[in-house]
This record gives sequence, structure tokens and C-alpha cells, in this order.
Amino acid sequence: MERPAFQRMRAVTIRRSDVLGPPRRAMIDWDSHQFHPVVHLPNEYEVRDFTTGEYSPSKFEYDIGRYDELRPGMYSTDLFEGRRFLHVGIDIGAPVGTPCMAFADGEISHFGYNPADGDYGYVVITKHILDGIPIWALYGHLNSASVAGKSVGQRVSPGEVICWMGDKHENGGWEPHLHFQLSYEEPETHDMPGVVAPADREEMLAIYPDPRLVLGPIY
Repeated sequence: MERPAFQRMRAVTIRRSDVLGPPRRAMIDWDSHQFHPVVHLPNEYEVRDFTTGEYSPSKFEYDIGRYDELRPGMYSTDLFEGRRFLHVGIDIGAPVGTPCMAFADGEISHFGYNPADGDYGYVVITKHILDGIPIWALYGHLNSASVAGKSVGQRVSPGEVICWMGDKHENGGWEPHLHFQLSYEEPETHDMPGVVAPADREEMLAIYPDPRLVLGPIY
């Protein structure tokens, strides 16, 4: 049975807090900010359901993988230790080479290559200050061009293309997509756990808030 497409609605009166509930940390007034899209989505795309652990390519050119979703059986490599399958980012599936943009003024904080099977491949992490509070954003599963010429502290501006989605040989072995993840805690390197153990859910969701705070109500 085909999964329904998501028809984007352009209701400008929708507030992020109406859709998502209050932020898990009452620090950033998310509704007071307007963010540039990270990826330009078409009017129709598929919102995936990976809770069964089954995967098949989308019939749509663009698709969305959800935040705070249990995905049993999907993460089978040693990297995930057989226990990490709660997804704490949002996946945006799109063609190889799709550009990804900064959502706000900020800077490059980390970048590099995570080569393990099932890992991110090429990664860029940006740092932003919102209401005086730092927030980090990870862009994962990128191509090699995404890290070329990058430097720590390099400034980025809203709408600036800062990376591109990679193919399987460079993105950790996945179908082309962007893993986009927010963090209240500064990463130690060019990495964040994109999936965590369900037993750690409450703690991890407090550290890695819902990316729709930036992306808006995309599902």
C-alpha cells in the first residue's frame, strides 16, 4: 500500500510551539525567530514510517524521516552496538548533490569525515547564537565537496549553501539524504549520535531538540 504524500500548507499563522509544544529547554524563544529553509522542499513529498524497521526507497523524489522515531532493525552495523535505534534528527531524502543551506547567521564549528559503515560520511556542524544561547546543527551524509575549503570559525549566513547531499560511496552507505540534528551541547568533534538507545530517550531528547523548531511544521 502506498504511503500518502504530505501536502505542504503555507499557513503563516502557525507557530512552532502550537505544532510541537513548548521547547524542552525554556531558553530560546523559537517563535521569535524566522529561519531560512535548510533544504528547499517541493509541494509534495513523502513522510516515512520506519517504526517497523523495514526500508524501501521512496516513490517520491523527496521524503522525510521523522524525529523521535523507534527504528528497530534498521541500524545493523557494529557502530550501533545492537541497541541504538531511536532517531534524534530529521532525515530529508533528496537527489545526490541537493544543496543544503544555513538557517541563520552562525559559523562553522566542526567538519570532517566519519568513515565507518553506517556512519555519516562527510559532516558539517554549525554554531548559532539565538537569544544569547548557543545551538549547534549537524548536517550529515554529505559529499566530499562539502568540507573542501572549510575552516573552523568561518561565518555562514541565512540561505548560504554550505554543503551538498552525498552518494552512498561517501555518505556512510545510505540512500542520499540529509540528517539534520540540533544540539544544546557542544560536540567534541564532527559527530553527534544520530540514533540513541531507547532507555536514554528522555535525556537525549533534552540535549537534541526537535529539528522542526528550525525546519518548521514539515510534518
